[in-house]
Amino acid sequence: MPIKEVIASQRVPVKIWTDDVDDKSRAQLSNIASLPFIHHHVAAMPDVHLGIGATIGSVIATHKAIIPAAVGVDLGCGMVAARLSITANQLDEKALKKVFDQISRDVPVGRDQHRDERVLVEAAKPFEAGLKSLTERHPELLKAFGKFSKWTNQMGTLGGGNHFIEVCLDETDQVWVMLHSGSRGIGNAIASYFIALARKDMERWMIQLPDRDLAYFPEGSEHFADYLEAVHWAQEYAMQNRTSMLELVLAALQRHLPPFTVTTEAVNCHHNYVAQEHHYGENVWVTRKGAIRAREGDLGIVPGSMGARSFIVRGLGNPESFCSSAHGAGRKMSRTAAEKQFTVADMVAQTQGVICRKDKDVIDEIPGAYKDIDQVMANQADLTEILHTLKQVVCVKG
Repeated sequence: MPIKEVIASQRVPVKIWTDDVDDKSRAQLSNIASLPFIHHHVAAMPDVHLGIGATIGSVIATHKAIIPAAVGVDLGCGMVAARLSITANQLDEKALKKVFDQISRDVPVGRDQHRDERVLVEAAKPFEAGLKSLTERHPELLKAFGKFSKWTNQMGTLGGGNHFIEVCLDETDQVWVMLHSGSRGIGNAIASYFIALARKDMERWMIQLPDRDLAYFPEGSEHFADYLEAVHWAQEYAMQNRTSMLELVLAALQRHLPPFTVTTEAVNCHHNYVAQEHHYGENVWVTRKGAIRAREGDLGIVPGSMGARSFIVRGLGNPESFCSSAHGAGRKMSRTAAEKQFTVADMVAQTQGVICRKDKDVIDEIPGAYKDIDQVMANQADLTEILHTLKQVVCVKG
């Protein structure tokens, strides 16, 4: 499907891969496009929806500046998936219920973290020196961490919100494991700290912005290099967090399912991050806020909701999207609106056939609160090709 809408602005256009976009999101995209350092255009993926400062599902290329709030507070949030050697006919409901319970015991979710005796020391150790160096230059970060000062205990934990762990079946009934998580409390603390610094810089320099959450660090400014270092640290932490959780989940499955091996190398990709790339003749900073990189041949994961299908995709390298893709279904209503509109009975109906929580505390994640993932995939047919279609049989929510 080609670009559905182009918004003209005073500086650069906004190219949108859907016609399902609300007026507030359009205004937010126009605000971004009006900034003086935006490169060529702003790209909005088909799962686009309102965010803080920058729209979720947007790809923002910038000259010599980065907007911390656009990168987001869950630095390095993303997905990992791996295919196993077993198939659907080797599973039964009793075993899958045991798998659900085992994962729930072995992987802390929500605000929980590993007990001291269960800390994943080897996974966390490589991150100690980098964090020490950062906090020596920014001792205020230690205050920002608060209860997250035990960041090692959060390595290999899921978090809350829309984070999840799933056991899925693909189009040939092959079993997959897939999960969604990021840099946990430590990443949030780092992001929030630097977002506040960027706002203070704007005030100090008396720079007027269409939205205070679009405060930015210019290259060469006081905090730019340290922010980049901190973001890189958190992105690597998030990547390792997913890898560690995948290992815990596979171990949980091995206790209750027939013997298996991992038959494909895990696909592990960020969808909240910033990186330097080359687009339209320039080296620029590319912020993907709720979008994955989809260069030609890149493997990625585009999940639906906890009752819908998900997709393993291969990028087509479309330059108009800055070689990017949607990162999922995208919300069509707020958590508060979902809690008001839907009931536990609705949750039961919409997650039929899935072993998962079906209580009032997860109604904000009900499938009906999300866009139609099949429509999202149809709208981005020029951005990715579908390699595998997955449907969950177990879902552990954060």
